[in-house]
Amino acid sequence: MDLDPKTDLSFTRTLSVPRALVWECWTQPRHIPHFFVPRPHKVTACDIDLRVGGRFNTTFEVEGNLMDNHGVWLELIENEKLVFTDGYTEGWKPAPDPFMTAILILGDAPGGGTTYTAIARHRSSEKAEIHKNMGFYDGWGTVVTQLEDYARGLMK
Repeated sequence: MDLDPKTDLSFTRTLSVPRALVWECWTQPRHIPHFFVPRPHKVTACDIDLRVGGRFNTTFEVEGNLMDNHGVWLELIENEKLVFTDGYTEGWKPAPDPFMTAILILGDAPGGGTTYTAIARHRSSEKAEIHKNMGFYDGWGTVVTQLEDYARGLMK
């Protein structure tokens, strides 16, 4: 994938859980509240219509405030790639102030694990810098750690 260092933030981690389980966690609404935002924040609602153009809507509670995040899936390659954005809502309605497109790439890692690459693609270098300063690396890193811990618990 061709990344632009001015607009794209990314990192890769190796997870100790199989990628089919990572895929399941990302695509089933019942799993999202267990990892999707860094604790102590939480997801209070999740609605997924898993198809290109289908909704990926979440509601977060951050410091007592509810935040709705509505988006759509742009690309889905089972067990390999998830792409979603808040640039549109269901029905391809443009969002008034889009923030980013998220790209998750999953691959096989030694020992049955997953190579997990997360990319946040922004419309401008200014938006990317805002996201970086908001704590992209720490926040998304915490989320993937929570995902791995949660998924490990599902393997028992």
